[in-house]
Amino acid sequence: MSDVLAGKRIAFLATNGVERRELAEPRAAVDDAGGRTELVSLESGSIDARNHDLEEAGEFTVDRRVADVEVAEFDGLVIPGGTVNADKLRIDGAAIAFVRDFVESGKPVAVICHAPWTLIEAGVAKGRTLTSYPSLRTDLRNAGADVADEEVVVDGNLISSRSPDDLPAFCREIVERFAAG
Repeated sequence: MSDVLAGKRIAFLATNGVERRELAEPRAAVDDAGGRTELVSLESGSIDARNHDLEEAGEFTVDRRVADVEVAEFDGLVIPGGTVNADKLRIDGAAIAFVRDFVESGKPVAVICHAPWTLIEAGVAKGRTLTSYPSLRTDLRNAGADVADEEVVVDGNLISSRSPDDLPAFCREIVERFAAG
């Protein structure tokens, strides 16, 4: 176990329908690097996870509601994918305000798979280079983003990846960026 993230607090923003691996693996990477993680969601209690959007995959306990947190409390943000998760997040005003404020703060923000939908809704994708699950790429282009098809893309404080297949590279990159940020 490394301690490169000792003293760092990283928020994970997710809700029901989150892709299990996209929450669990990056969270474990941050924890293993000595960081402190908090699962932030729309409601208190727990959220249901999925495998491949359709298969039930257990649940995660929510630490705090997004309406009750502030960007200043955290050193970084991770938004996992899952089609349902991302779709629910992008229609929640508190979640979108948190994402917008986080990106505008300059602190690192990492998104994977369908999570770039939140960046589009927050109005922070324009002029940025991002990657995503293939079905979102037209949405990103329509929002004014440049789209790359790479396992990890870093543009300033934004880190993006395409899918669960990219998790090893995504996890390495977020730990490195959170340590530097």
